[in-house]
Amino acid sequence: MNTRTKKARSSRRTVAESSVAEEHLPSDTELHHLAERVLQLSDADETEVHIDFVSDALTRFANNTIHQNVAERTLSVSVRTVFDGRTARAATNKTDDDSLRRAVAASAALAHSQPKNPDLLPMPGPQKYPRMARYFPATADATPQDRAVAVAKVTGLAEENKQTAAGIFSTGASLTAMANSKGLFASYRQSRAECSITILERDSSGWAKASATNRDHIDPQALARRASEKAAASRRPKEVEPGRWTVILEPAAVLDLVGFLFYDFAGTAVLDQRSCFTNRLGKQVMGENVTIHDDVTHALQSGPPFDGEGLPRQTVLLVERGVLRHLVYSRATAKKMKAKPTGHAMPLPSQDGEAPFNLVFAGGNTSLETMIATTDRGILLTRLWYIREVDPYEKILTGMTRDGSFLVENGKISTGIRNLRFNQNILEMLCNVGQMSTEVRAAGEESFDMVVPAMKVRDFHFTEVTKF
Repeated sequence: MNTRTKKARSSRRTVAESSVAEEHLPSDTELHHLAERVLQLSDADETEVHIDFVSDALTRFANNTIHQNVAERTLSVSVRTVFDGRTARAATNKTDDDSLRRAVAASAALAHSQPKNPDLLPMPGPQKYPRMARYFPATADATPQDRAVAVAKVTGLAEENKQTAAGIFSTGASLTAMANSKGLFASYRQSRAECSITILERDSSGWAKASATNRDHIDPQALARRASEKAAASRRPKEVEPGRWTVILEPAAVLDLVGFLFYDFAGTAVLDQRSCFTNRLGKQVMGENVTIHDDVTHALQSGPPFDGEGLPRQTVLLVERGVLRHLVYSRATAKKMKAKPTGHAMPLPSQDGEAPFNLVFAGGNTSLETMIATTDRGILLTRLWYIREVDPYEKILTGMTRDGSFLVENGKISTGIRNLRFNQNILEMLCNVGQMSTEVRAAGEESFDMVVPAMKVRDFHFTEVTKF
């Protein structure tokens, strides 16, 4: 069967007639048809439909051998109804008429049992969204064999260097769509790939990770080489004293620290006085060299161009040269705070209101190598882990270093060091940034992916040394 015939046959099928286990994501036509079926089943004052389709596959390896390959395809249809100022949501993972009818009925029953919400606004009508090409068929349709070829290069390099490799390589795609009874329809699809590699030796380890919407932008062999070099360079780690240090944070380490700030930029968090930025709008909260945007259209970002209510996500200048300039707002929060909605709402009903999911930290022009060369005595950190909030209002975090910590002396890496526990105020850290690299898309373990630079900061606070 040729490609044109396949597409013609696919366009005539509804989502209800196709299996979640089929090879390709539903088309916009199929999604629109599914949404219309749900809307027609509802007699609510207003009805909203969210459709999420996710296809994920993962290859896991350890001890230089692939030991697991798993795949999952899920479909969720979520229905929100409104009756006289009361609203609620119900969901199903089936698309036959009876299942959709039950979901609509469940949403309606829940809505009728709720108190009136004085902050509930009418659903928005049709909107316009920017177009973004973030779906790559070769990434979405990658096979276990494709991933195995990439993993073989990783494990081959580890074996050649008498090291042990472990990690994952995952590929997949997602599709999200929403529609409402006011005529709004929005859809977005993207592919995704992620590769995380840890290289182990007897008393040391190295790590590297990358993610992208196009798997061609990920080089597993280059990641493995980086992790391998870190493991080799940190053999026989020495112990250094805790205290205040000049620290060079690679992008993944920066990400997992500053990621804890994302919800503090929400109008609801400030209104409820749960944000570290409460009463600080218009004030200097970071160093003058720090500027932060939320920008879903950035070339290194990912995610849909619309929010949970269907409004277009706007680019928002959050911090300008260290001054907190703006927050992000849902429609309801914007009305309370006499601001304009920015297209960052969570799907309703939600107690969280809104949040920026596309943070971009403007970088500088100093390379990581230059940061090291200009450091008399300091510590280079590859990544951090087990990070927890000690004081959410002052944004004090604690956590540990991992998989590549090095002592820098006289402008050179002199030795690997034992891991350290830190206790650090993140706003204070962002006031102490001396140098930054160009911003990159970073992938970590404690936060969702963001666009951040490497940073050299002074007076980073380590409290104790670990024994490994």
